[in-house]
Amino acid sequence: MSRVLIIGGHGKIALRLAPLLVERGDVVTSVIRNPDHADEVAATGAVPLIADVEHLDTAGLGDVVQGQDAVVWSAGAGGGNPERTYAVDRDAAIRSMDAANVEGVMRYVMVSYLGAGPGHGVSEDSSFFAYAEAKTAADEHLRSSSLDYTILQPGPLTLDEPTGLIEVANPGRGRVSRADVAAVAAAVLADDSTIRRTIAFGNGGTPIAEAVAAAP
Repeated sequence: MSRVLIIGGHGKIALRLAPLLVERGDVVTSVIRNPDHADEVAATGAVPLIADVEHLDTAGLGDVVQGQDAVVWSAGAGGGNPERTYAVDRDAAIRSMDAANVEGVMRYVMVSYLGAGPGHGVSEDSSFFAYAEAKTAADEHLRSSSLDYTILQPGPLTLDEPTGLIEVANPGRGRVSRADVAAVAAAVLADDSTIRRTIAFGNGGTPIAEAVAAAP
């Protein structure tokens, strides 16, 4: 049994991840900003925690992560507003990492995206640029930290039914269902061989647990 904190608990991936963790016996707390979402989050088996991570400082985020065994970052500003994208996807994410480190919560899973990195190739005039820059900065901060991180890099997300099958060696565009991304997050939390690794993936033909164990 582990105590897992999901930041961004009302997101489509988080709502699919929480019941997977609860079913295997983990105690899950899902952080949400809007109290109107509490009932929906509670229905997954997770304990809803109301906190606005965008505006909490590192100490405040420390109070949120304190006592947990692992943190999953699945929050996002949702695009459209560059200022808020940087505030959430970069700055708040980085503060959550620093808070986890201070509180000794060493296991940290970041849901990023396929292509994030210094060579993301997104032009400055693209509406996606702020997100690409923010996720790149957050991922790089995580890699430079002492946390036991795993960075997940799925491709374009769908609402398709879960397949339980992914491709990690040659994911191509990496199109993948959100339900399978949730299953990958659950799998890496249970597999310490994924610590300090970045796993790019999309739907494919290999069972998830097998794929993440063999990921390059």
